[in-house]
Parts: sequence; structure tokens; C-alpha cells
Amino acid sequence: MTDDTRHPEEKVTTLATLAAPWSREITVQRVDHDSGLRLMRLRIKEGRARFTILDLDEPTVDALLEAMILWRKG
Repeated sequence: MTDDTRHPEEKVTTLATLAAPWSREITVQRVDHDSGLRLMRLRIKEGRARFTILDLDEPTVDALLEAMILWRKG
């Protein structure tokens, strides 16, 4: 699903929306820029109007994934 965007130089596709603890919602998006840059965008919604948005490059996503797997293994 491609989402509307305010930046015509980027194409945003929502990959997943997750319910998180304490009434938070996490949206995972793929952002493709006309320049060829590809990012993962994490949008964390807290309450009605507060958002934290992280744009991550591939090496950062790889490192985050590794840390999450270590955490999951306990």
C-alpha cells in the first residue's frame, strides 16, 4: 500500500502497523527516494498527537535487528 506523502521525491509504503504496550502504535514504512536512497521509517504514535519518527538506513536496520534478536533470546 502506497501512502500519500508531502514529498514528491519519496514513495512511502506502509509494511505493518503494530499495537504496542501503553496505548502506543508502531507503523513500519519503506521510504524510497528518487535518488535511490532506501530507508525504513518507524513511526511511533503516543496518545493522540505525539509522534516519534525514525528514518533508518540499511546498516542501522541490520544492527537494530541483531540487537532485537539478542534481546528476544534473553
